[in-house]
Amino acid sequence: MSRARTERLVNLVICLLSTRRFLTAAQIAATVAGYEHDRTDPREHEAFQRKFERDKAELRALGVPLETGTDSVFDSEPGYRIARREYALPDIPLAPDEAAAVGVASRLWQHAGLAAAASSGLTKLRAAGVELDPEATSLGVEPVVTVDPAFAPLVSAARERRLVTFDYRVPERDSPDRRRLHPWGVVCLRGRWYVVGYDLDREAPRCFRLSRLVGAVRASGRPDAYQVPAGVDLLSYVARDREPAPRHGRATLLLRPGRADGLRRWAESVTSGATGDLAVVPYHSPDGFAAWLVGYGADVRVLEPPEVRDAVISRLKEIANQPAGPPRAASAEVTR
Repeated sequence: MSRARTERLVNLVICLLSTRRFLTAAQIAATVAGYEHDRTDPREHEAFQRKFERDKAELRALGVPLETGTDSVFDSEPGYRIARREYALPDIPLAPDEAAAVGVASRLWQHAGLAAAASSGLTKLRAAGVELDPEATSLGVEPVVTVDPAFAPLVSAARERRLVTFDYRVPERDSPDRRRLHPWGVVCLRGRWYVVGYDLDREAPRCFRLSRLVGAVRASGRPDAYQVPAGVDLLSYVARDREPAPRHGRATLLLRPGRADGLRRWAESVTSGATGDLAVVPYHSPDGFAAWLVGYGADVRVLEPPEVRDAVISRLKEIANQPAGPPRAASAEVTR
């Protein structure tokens, strides 16, 4: 499906979710980006009708509950709407890696221009006197994800193939170093964001954690200044760089039934029990593994070994001692 059609369908869904009234085809054409046409031109109007029919069929094929009807017996033309109660999904628990994937998609929403087009459509509806659902703003149609400030400029530079310069601090040094990088892309591994690229000063590929960048990222030079190596796997590169040594330990975890899918995929074995599911999961670094486990909250209990249990307890104490801020997810349980 083309980007233009994808954006049009998303905007159509947002429009029909945001009103309790049935909207006629004419109102939709005047509201939703992508349906603009001259109604006085028979050929353009016929093209709009064909496009609209295809889009309605596509939405129904995707399972969108598109309703057809009228608000009054005096209405001569049927309209369309989407019943919010039938469209809404139940709460879906996500593993940290799954949540990261959703985060990438929702962050890039703004770069695609979808949010602006949707807001413009709702403004047109209000101007036309169409009553909007007051709960429309809670539909989650314009998601916002908190990421490091360096995310947007690095993604933009990687897309344009431009040189970036930034200051980077590592734990063992007191002051940051200046780095020059040809960025290949930005990826997320276990809740942390990394940029991967070619370090011009080290003359070798490198990856950098975004949370350790100091100050602003500065892009310079002309676009298309370099080529990304064919077939490079950014996520695998980060995983190898962050965990160069082979895994040397195995932890036994108690998982709540039906939860912690990310750990289940990583586990060597999962056995159902009376109080939950026992999972044997390999790990390399107790501290890094503990930081991953606490993200699953109370769905995970560490049974053994002691080094992982102690690392989880230490991580939870760090979280508890942090200054008060936005509500946090429930912490992982550990056996004492």
